[in-house]
Amino acid sequence: MTRDNRYSQSGDGRYKLFGVYVSTDIFDALGEFLYEEAGVVDYGEYFDQSQSTVPTGDPGADATDGLVSNLVANFADLYDEADFDAARRVEADAFVLAHLAAAPQTVASARERFQAAATIQDSDLRTVHTAILSAALPPGETCGGW
Repeated sequence: MTRDNRYSQSGDGRYKLFGVYVSTDIFDALGEFLYEEAGVVDYGEYFDQSQSTVPTGDPGADATDGLVSNLVANFADLYDEADFDAARRVEADAFVLAHLAAAPQTVASARERFQAAATIQDSDLRTVHTAILSAALPPGETCGGW
């Protein structure tokens, strides 16, 4: 599906919001990414969590859509690069909910891939979210120390 017609299923040109649990360092790295890509100053407050969709053309949503689209397209390589052992060492109370926006089909594909990776790794989703997003974010925006 191309970037131009991937909304044909919903027909409204809106991104779907979805949540991932990540370490605080990865949450901060997402914030840095959104600042660099879209000028988002406060990532934690950016998306209205009472809404389930965001209009296309929103700079932060466009940036996270690009990130999630690349994550889905390159999931196998990111899986191979991901440091699941480091993500497993994150304390249980050190995970936070991060919201991302992407085309509805992209969200469904991302969820399927995250769930499959959790099954393969015999791990929880927050570990998988943290490890995969760490591998997906541009170099220099993630902390190896988690």
